[in-house]
Amino acid sequence: MTCIIVDDEPIARQGIKKLVTQIPQLELLDTFSNAKTASVFMEQKEVDLVFLDIQMPGINGIEFARTIPKHTLIIFTTAYSEYALDSYEVDAIGYLVKPVDFAKFRKAVDKAITYHSLLLDEDKKSVDNVEDECIFVKSDRRFFKVNLKDILFIEGLKDYVIIQLDEQRLITRMNVKNIHELLPKNTFLRINRSYIVNKNQIESFDNNDVFIKKYEIAIGNSYRDVFFEAFMKGKSL
Repeated sequence: MTCIIVDDEPIARQGIKKLVTQIPQLELLDTFSNAKTASVFMEQKEVDLVFLDIQMPGINGIEFARTIPKHTLIIFTTAYSEYALDSYEVDAIGYLVKPVDFAKFRKAVDKAITYHSLLLDEDKKSVDNVEDECIFVKSDRRFFKVNLKDILFIEGLKDYVIIQLDEQRLITRMNVKNIHELLPKNTFLRINRSYIVNKNQIESFDNNDVFIKKYEIAIGNSYRDVFFEAFMKGKSL
């Protein structure tokens, strides 16, 4: 999986480079101190993954991410935690706060590798129909039945959505808005631009995050009031 590093700080670039070299599945093509030179490079080379800083002179990381080709995945590496929700707006696969430790880096890269493989192998899938208790996912000329109650959450990834089950992921070529329109609104709640959660699978939540099994999903500012109104309706203690 090819990757590049874009960060205006030489020490930060060197740190991420050191982490990249510890993962054999990654091939580092080059490092860049600004978005402009990285953009020129990406016009000539196929890049699967970008490790991207946010606060940079000139074009910042969020602005640059909006111009990155849809097939290229993004992991933000930044000193600022407050941009985490903004990362959803550009479909980032990961968000790491500096200093980046290897365990969190490895987890984010593993997710990117998995999704990259899914995007390569499963691009013929689509949601064909929804019944009261199940959803049908089309793959390789077959329809796979998924019980709605078994869906933990649905994650948007560029032109696809990932249907996360307890022990399985299914990918379908569809956007978050369209699949949300197919699902029962009393059960599936959209909590940020990229995520739809199954209300019945939520184990706990606070003002900022929803917790489903091992997953922690941020509640977007513009979705917070709707989430609390829908989730707490008739359940106040």
